Amino acid sequence: PQGNSLSNVDFVDSLRGWAVGGTILRTTDGGTNWIPQSSRTTKYLYSVAFTDENNGIIVGHLGLILRTTNGGVTWTEQISGTSNNLNNVIFSNINSCIAVGVNGTIIRSTDGGTTWTPQFSGTTDNLNGVSFADANNGTAVGYNGKILRTANGGTTWITQLSGTTYELSSVTFSD
Repeated sequence: PQGNSLSNVDFVDSLRGWAVGGTILRTTDGGTNWIPQSSRTTKYLYSVAFTDENNGIIVGHLGLILRTTNGGVTWTEQISGTSNNLNNVIFSNINSCIAVGVNGTIIRSTDGGTTWTPQFSGTTDNLNGVSFADANNGTAVGYNGKILRTANGGTTWITQLSGTTYELSSVTFSD
């Protein structure tokens, strides 16, 4: 409704979802109507993830992390520990979330996004996407065909051969 570019969307069910980019938008009717939410930041927002209708995380420019516990009525900035752009965020379960970004950045939270800890990725390639099949098994992808896998909830990451040097932008698993 404001003409801002958007970079990511996340729905918790068929009706309720959020979109982010140059703004935060929320829908409660499956995307027919979108209502702006205030982020109180001018930084660009790259990715959004919610565990339920109340609890969500947004990541963005220069290591920005915003957290809500009330469906986006208010957003609180969290300390990410990085000034690198964070390109994608996902919850692997209700408490654990992983964010990936520029220069191989991987940060992990085990308390719903309140505190974040850097994880060793073993790469300086930009990471664009991350997805988890369950609480333990996840994959991150990025520049130069980079694929990283974890089998312990994101504590350690191992490089996988992709067979390409093309940029990988996104990854998703349903199980």
